[in-house]
Amino acid sequence: MRHLAALAAALVLSSQAAAAGDADIVVNVRKEGDAVHVAVDCPVRAPPEVAWDVMTDYDNMSKFISNLTESAVRMRMGNRLQVAQKGKASRGPLSISFQNMREIELVPKTEIRSKMISGDNMPAEFVTRIEERDGVTHVMHAGRYTPSMWVPPGIGPSLIEAETRKQYGEIRAEILKRAAKRG
Repeated sequence: MRHLAALAAALVLSSQAAAAGDADIVVNVRKEGDAVHVAVDCPVRAPPEVAWDVMTDYDNMSKFISNLTESAVRMRMGNRLQVAQKGKASRGPLSISFQNMREIELVPKTEIRSKMISGDNMPAEFVTRIEERDGVTHVMHAGRYTPSMWVPPGIGPSLIEAETRKQYGEIRAEILKRAAKRG
């Protein structure tokens, strides 16, 4: 038991150290029963249209989000998409593989509504909004999902928070890279 507690503490500390560069990305994770609620506010000094282009570039997401091994649009009808994704989230010795199919509704340049239609974390629904405030673009993401595996209280939300912050750090880096190319 002591070994498990030491391992959990080490994982939290390594997660906190890794997130230091993205400390301004606000991530709130809470468990409510079996459901996990996630809210993110990722500020980025880039034009909102660049953030939109990155957030909707599903065919290339696995190139800039390290926990995705595959991401592809499987169906497109106007502002509705079906997107298949596979990946693996890892923190220290813990690793979780996932795959899903999401139905996505785009409200051009401002909102992305996503609903899981098959996969490992169902049910799941999220809304991502892109807003500009005081010259800063905010990518705001909120929703809930029910993981297929048990999420331990305390350490589970901390690990999800760290992985989410890392993912949004990678998204922000891609937004900044593309903004610099346009600039």
